[in-house]
Amino acid sequence: MTTLPENISKTVAKLPDGPKTPIILQTIQGIARPLEYLEKARSQYGDCFTMRSLGFPPIVVLSHPKAIQQVLNADPHQFTTGELNKSLEPIMGENSLIRLDGERHASQRRLITPPFHGERMRAYGKIICDITVQVMNEWTVGNVQPIHSAMQEISLRVIIRAVFGIDEGERYQKLRQLLTLWLNAFNSPLSSSLLFFGFLQQDWGAWSPWGRFLRLRQQIDQLLYAEIQERRQQNHNSGEDILSLMMSACDVDGQPMSDIELRDELMTLLFGGHETTASALAWAFYWIHQLPEVRDKLLKELETLGDQPEPTDIARLPYLNAVCSETLRIYPILLFTFVRIVKSPIEIMGDHFEPGTILAPCIYLTHHRSDLYPEPEQFKPERFLERQFAPYEYFPFGGGNRRCIGMAFAQFEMKLVLATVLSNFKLVLADTRKVLPVRRGITLTPAGGVPMIITSHQKGKQTSI
Repeated sequence: MTTLPENISKTVAKLPDGPKTPIILQTIQGIARPLEYLEKARSQYGDCFTMRSLGFPPIVVLSHPKAIQQVLNADPHQFTTGELNKSLEPIMGENSLIRLDGERHASQRRLITPPFHGERMRAYGKIICDITVQVMNEWTVGNVQPIHSAMQEISLRVIIRAVFGIDEGERYQKLRQLLTLWLNAFNSPLSSSLLFFGFLQQDWGAWSPWGRFLRLRQQIDQLLYAEIQERRQQNHNSGEDILSLMMSACDVDGQPMSDIELRDELMTLLFGGHETTASALAWAFYWIHQLPEVRDKLLKELETLGDQPEPTDIARLPYLNAVCSETLRIYPILLFTFVRIVKSPIEIMGDHFEPGTILAPCIYLTHHRSDLYPEPEQFKPERFLERQFAPYEYFPFGGGNRRCIGMAFAQFEMKLVLATVLSNFKLVLADTRKVLPVRRGITLTPAGGVPMIITSHQKGKQTSI
């Protein structure tokens, strides 16, 4: 089973009530049918309840906006977070930003954040549009295209290009192939269990699931360290790609990141910037084509830009922004923000929590509150045109000092990919039945991959926006 962090008490003060089913059943439900599990628990126990899983301490789930606000706005030093992200260490490493706490977390975050803001975002715009066109050029009118796999290909090429500044060569091609195989190791609820249960992480050779994962990781590590060493030897750290920027950055003591720190942050960016964005895009294509009125409104808005709009002009389109926001509301890619482990006594909405208590603000349940979002199961982009939601009412990228550093990049990519594809191709769903979410690692993706039929070129041409 998962080893508990030493400073987390197995027995804390009385916790809120929660499901009474045996822990093994709660664990299975939480992995295989997480939405149903959470919705049923809230309907029975309210906005604050305790869930239990094998190998983990009890976790207090919060979904009232006021409770979310109090947690996200609290002094970050009142919590630790990185320790309970240990399940992701096999993927991202112990030096990953998500595994760090305190000043080390703050320092590392300062080093990694700059590439995702300001003028550099403009350069990423052309990269995103060009890569989308490259992938579209591989499509054939009349064929069925699983849109999720297409979005995975786009997002993988984009993040590799943004991180390394390369899109050709043997190392790039090998890295693409290995990352695809590696990320597919967790493409179902069953295989996702490998991340949550230490006793399943057994290397029984290349034929075993964990053994295959470890060998793929080793090959990826060799490529990453080779790239880092080559750049150090050539003093090639003056580029505009993310790796160059990270290699040239120094902490407050003037120290650059070590090779292993660079490797772990690269894995964090490659993992966090690939599957999450691909899944969000797949959901967006599903909803846009499941509801013809949404597609029609979006196409009319895109037509107002003319033939060669700037990426920044696309990003400012209000209805496109609303579609992306509603996509991330109805099925957020992650169900929870990063959990917080209480370090000193804290009161949340009248409940007192002692040190060692684990608090988990739930994105999904908050996004499905009918008092915030009437008819929460309905896809209605207009919600985001009619009012502005507070960061504790709508927080698909988490919040506080743990908000995703790639938030602006992911939103930018979503908008540009949608605009580029919709401006060039007419697509229809191959199956109009309701698509349900399924667990893929730590994310929720559309079951079946959203197969779509490419019926024709829009305007009879393909262009990069």
